[in-house]
Amino acid sequence: MLYVSTRGHTDRKHFCDILLEGLAPDGGLYLPERYPQIDDAALTRLRRAYHEQGYAELAFQILSLYIDDIPAADLKRLCEKTYTAEVFGTGEIVPLRHLENSLWLEALSNGPTLAFKDMAMQLLGNLFEYELARRGETLNILGATSGDTGSAAEYAMKGKQGVRVFMTSPHGRMSAFQQAQMFSLQDENIHNLAIEGVFDDCQDIVKAVSNDLAFKRQYKIGTVNSINWARLLAQVVYYFAGYVQATDTNDQTVSFTVPSGNFGNVCAGHVARMMGLPIDQLVVATNENDVLDEFFRTGVYRVRGSADTHETSSPSMDISKASNFERFVFDLLGRDGARTQALFGEALARDGAFDLSGDPAFAEAAGRYGFVSGKSTHADRIATIRDTFQRFGVTIDTHTADGVKVAREHIRPGVPMLVLETALPIKFAETIVEALGQPPERPAKFEGIEALPKRVQVMPADVVLVKAYISRHCA
Repeated sequence: MLYVSTRGHTDRKHFCDILLEGLAPDGGLYLPERYPQIDDAALTRLRRAYHEQGYAELAFQILSLYIDDIPAADLKRLCEKTYTAEVFGTGEIVPLRHLENSLWLEALSNGPTLAFKDMAMQLLGNLFEYELARRGETLNILGATSGDTGSAAEYAMKGKQGVRVFMTSPHGRMSAFQQAQMFSLQDENIHNLAIEGVFDDCQDIVKAVSNDLAFKRQYKIGTVNSINWARLLAQVVYYFAGYVQATDTNDQTVSFTVPSGNFGNVCAGHVARMMGLPIDQLVVATNENDVLDEFFRTGVYRVRGSADTHETSSPSMDISKASNFERFVFDLLGRDGARTQALFGEALARDGAFDLSGDPAFAEAAGRYGFVSGKSTHADRIATIRDTFQRFGVTIDTHTADGVKVAREHIRPGVPMLVLETALPIKFAETIVEALGQPPERPAKFEGIEALPKRVQVMPADVVLVKAYISRHCA
């Protein structure tokens, strides 16, 4: 299996090369040359793998379709090391919980940092350590987080041999719990950089460093953001796990609703659907930062500046420039790298927007690819959290509430609707108290975390200063 850039670069690379690289040399994102196809017999094997052998075996079988440069025995061992009941709190790893009628929650937040990002990041940490040891190399990871990616990456990479983490985050824009999870880590290989700006400023810094090929190579810069294909690939697995739990036979379809800001989580669903998983709809749920909802409604993709990026009570989705969206548009446009480059490499830089409303391909976003969307506001969030608790005795976090609200608008008779849970509610306790009048349950290991000493560097949104920091700490 070889991988190509969404912007048409001529290189074809193997999995372990792009694992350590991040962005392609032309600024594009990597995708496989083709999506392996899952026929009825293969889906039956995957169903049996999950139910009889567990999530780790399901992950191994799916990852094996995309990874041919890690020996099968090693890949199997890495999956078994990653997906354990000890790490994720349950042998099911991603159990389903029924709410009502066709509405289900798929629990993705049982990992070490209580967020769905652990599902991929725990595997990524083990893959990095394995491949770096095999090559005798080191890697400096530069990331951007709007909330959960940072802590998930740092908990996955802390103590790992050959790896340093430099994680940027928007100063003061994450919840107190999210900040405490990251900034309280004292490990020498973990560096937190609080950027004076919004998440998109952090993301722009990561992309700018990745596009400086000389600096990237000198300091061996890699990424754990969902622009890294390995992370997105790991997320594909839980779509299969949700499907086989929600169905009895392969002729049944399901839909997924995914709270989405950066489009990585739902892009994994797109990949699963392209492989042949019987997915009816992929429902994109946004908050007030509705750049993705606007596109799926109108065909216009319009990024917002910092001043127009709302600070909301579902802060991990306070994003107005969805990095992974480029992967979907590449497929939507028939994998035309030149045209994708013209849109993402040129039109966005020049105009801050592009318009596909008049392109026949736009209708295929819903018709062929199953995408629909909706948005949720703070008032919706509060009402949904309160309703879910009062009627079902279930407390959900703010982002999952966005998902539940939008999911209800797209349920079809006879088709299970699985909302991907994104985090445990303790990460957003202030809003839970507003909705329920009481704080959410806090796992014992996180008692008093906000009071722990912090290790963080605040700096302006300046790529030169971030590069200088990296240089000093890699000497």
